[in-house]
Amino acid sequence: MYINQHTLKNKYSFRGKGLHTGKTVNLTVEPAPENAGIRFKRTDLGEDAVIEALVDYVTTTARGTTLEKGEVKVSTLEHLMAALYGLGVDNALVSLDAPEVPILDGSSRPFVKEFCKDGLREQDAARIYIEPKEKIRYKDPETGSEITIMPDDHFSVDLMIDYNSKVLGNQYARLDEDTDFASEIAPCRTFVFFHELEPLFKNNLIKGGDLDNAIVIVEHPVPQPELDRLADIFKTEKLERAPEGYLNHLELRFPNECARHKLLDIMGDFSLVGYPLKAKVIAHKSGHKINTKVARQLREIAKTYLKFK
Repeated sequence: MYINQHTLKNKYSFRGKGLHTGKTVNLTVEPAPENAGIRFKRTDLGEDAVIEALVDYVTTTARGTTLEKGEVKVSTLEHLMAALYGLGVDNALVSLDAPEVPILDGSSRPFVKEFCKDGLREQDAARIYIEPKEKIRYKDPETGSEITIMPDDHFSVDLMIDYNSKVLGNQYARLDEDTDFASEIAPCRTFVFFHELEPLFKNNLIKGGDLDNAIVIVEHPVPQPELDRLADIFKTEKLERAPEGYLNHLELRFPNECARHKLLDIMGDFSLVGYPLKAKVIAHKSGHKINTKVARQLREIAKTYLKFK
């Protein structure tokens, strides 16, 4: 059975801060023609400042995935890309007036909520899938991260995270044909360990972080003066370490929300292959670096039988 490509029915607008730059971003997502794929346009750089959402243009993967083509740069795009991929959007034009996609609540839910209001529009061209015929395995010897791709007739992900954390433990998440991406994966927010916050801030990152867009894991009790100082930095109300080992500024949406978010990241990064995947993905301790390395392998495989460069 052939499935046709899909695009959005309407144009959607979002406004928020970039997580790392702290810059206010105006972003729109609108329909695009068949076979256009997902493209980003930097409106602040001119009408021709366009970059295709492809792993070919990935330059950095530190705390997010960044694409660069000439002077056109777009970073922290994985949550938006996961929203499009998870809903089955093949073609869309994303316009933004800054170099970073807004973080919003740290998940894909704000994007998905808007896109789902109207549903998708079916297009005339058939959808093209990437279907690996052999097992692919990649392991990062430095981090122990590992991803295995197994041939299959549909897309699924089995994912495990292990940060040697007493708070998180070993968490597992799964997505298959029976998973409702919009309600079970899209709402899951990014996370960070408490001890990473200040170094990130000092390294000119997370300027747009306000603790409303991230789960903060506090592995060990922290003196209240230190928590108060962090609250001042992020201009938020009094912070405390909850008994479960998280900052008290929010409640988990799922017991394994952190693992589900890592699954969301895989979907966002794998979308950069340029075509949806039919395969079983098994991931252990995954992150943007290994995700995009495997995505590059998948795109090279695609080039051999789709006849593109």
